[in-house]
Amino acid sequence: MAKFIPVEPFDIVIFGGTGDLSRRKLLPALYHRWVDGQIPETSRIIGTARTEMSTRAYRAMAQEACESASGKNWDSDAWKSFENLIEYVSIDATDEKADWPTLKSKLSGEAKRPCVFYLATSPRLYVGISEALGRVGLATEQARVVLEKPIGTDLESAREINDGVGAVFAERQVFRIDHYLGKETVQNLLVLRFANMLFEPLWSRNYVDHVQITVAEDLGLEGRADYYDKSGALRDMVQNHMLQLLCLTAMEPPNHLDDDDIRTEKIKVLNALAPISGEAARRLTVRGQYKARVRGDEPVKGYVDELSGGSKSTTETFVAIKASVDNWRWAGVPFYLRTGKRLPIRHSDIVIQFKPTPHSLFGEGNDAVNRLVIRLQPDEGVRLYVQIKEPGPGGLRVKSLPLNLSYAESFTVRYPDAYERLLMDVVRGNLSLFMRRDEVEAAWTWVDGLIDAWDQSGDAPDLYTAGSNGPLAAAMMMDRDGREWFEGT
Repeated sequence: MAKFIPVEPFDIVIFGGTGDLSRRKLLPALYHRWVDGQIPETSRIIGTARTEMSTRAYRAMAQEACESASGKNWDSDAWKSFENLIEYVSIDATDEKADWPTLKSKLSGEAKRPCVFYLATSPRLYVGISEALGRVGLATEQARVVLEKPIGTDLESAREINDGVGAVFAERQVFRIDHYLGKETVQNLLVLRFANMLFEPLWSRNYVDHVQITVAEDLGLEGRADYYDKSGALRDMVQNHMLQLLCLTAMEPPNHLDDDDIRTEKIKVLNALAPISGEAARRLTVRGQYKARVRGDEPVKGYVDELSGGSKSTTETFVAIKASVDNWRWAGVPFYLRTGKRLPIRHSDIVIQFKPTPHSLFGEGNDAVNRLVIRLQPDEGVRLYVQIKEPGPGGLRVKSLPLNLSYAESFTVRYPDAYERLLMDVVRGNLSLFMRRDEVEAAWTWVDGLIDAWDQSGDAPDLYTAGSNGPLAAAMMMDRDGREWFEGT
């Protein structure tokens, strides 16, 4: 049975409080933590945006969002008490003459408790909002500022944001959020490695053949066309989510579970990533863009058809990368990263494939390979594929089957989702699951090199049909190494 430990009373101000992220994730996350008794009744939740709106209207919008996210678990009685925590202030963060004093007055009287400023806005507003909070005296010792990804669009812009926000808030007050790090199975990766003698001795080039990290989406742009066409899969997914998963998979054991001990081990992995530049980008990477699916019962538009005006675009919606971590533990072990839109199914996996047995006792065709599959979504769990004898007469036949740990089956109580957990960590001041400045900049350094190589090549993305597994070149990249993508469910 999960035990939820209440946090101390706090205030949270959500900039972009009427936006998609607030309605889909942030407000429901706070509501669910209230239902589970983690949020004290003296806490305050203040939404703010340019929209002129009364607190009553904002509460109605928040109720609709929370009820939709809760489904059959909706508790109307809990909502009646929770909505009393919610207020709304209209502020245009792009206007230097905005009504910041009103926001300050809402927060007066509780200077000694944590005050979280969640910037659910465009990154171009991060510095301006931070400077405004500093001018009106809200950047106190107890303040914390949460920055959503992406932190910039390249190394230069990331440094500008970090410098601007850092001029107002100390590094210990800046929480750069990546919701993938709040997923139960991502955190369980550390426990699997460092709390089980079964795995840690095998977690190296001596026993691991390769690692695959896949983040596959079955949807297209879903209203994000303007943002996505300036970003693409590499900036949108690889630079943050996937490199963070790679770091947690490849990192050395930290001395302690303190904030900076974990983050220091992650930065070592990023610094050990072999640069991919020049002609190597053609061998080690694949770019793809989905095209229309015209056959079947449900035709699907192609990427360029979803853009406004059907404009031409060379933005990638699929990326596959063969990366190398050049350190003592992982030398020679390839890390295959793959992400894309309009793939057959939505799933995110980390696959640790161990080396085959040195000699097969059971005849040709028996692929005696062990795999540890960590499923991040949609059905969180861990599977260890082992070889067993298939029952029945007529000879000895070997079959690969998983030992299965399903979170849904093993933990019947509802456990917090990523945003719920991370929001409570912000209130506690726990930085271990948030990115440090040097992590963000190291990731951009590696990604910028890859972007430059693509720009210099002038190659257009390979087209793949919506609903397929991506460009054929991605499968061929694996085939050249005598491997294949794990497509298990």
